Amino acid sequence: MNIFEEKGITHLDLHGVKHHDVEPEVLNFIYQYQGLLPLIIICGNSNKMIEIVSKTFNSSNISYSSPRFGIIRVEGVD
Repeated sequence: MNIFEEKGITHLDLHGVKHHDVEPEVLNFIYQYQGLLPLIIICGNSNKMIEIVSKTFNSSNISYSSPRFGIIRVEGVD
């Protein structure tokens, strides 16, 4: 897991994170950096990783979009 800023947007790169660790890592990142929305989550080419992140957001009332495959943009936290 790598957190970095690029073009003024905070990113979380999930490369190397095990599937069972994704949900707590993502939620921790979102709540820690929610004051800096939007945020970017890099899932890479893993459909499973994208599915886990999407389900996490849907169950937590976090609004998001997918500007391109493998990238999830966090738009809001309700």
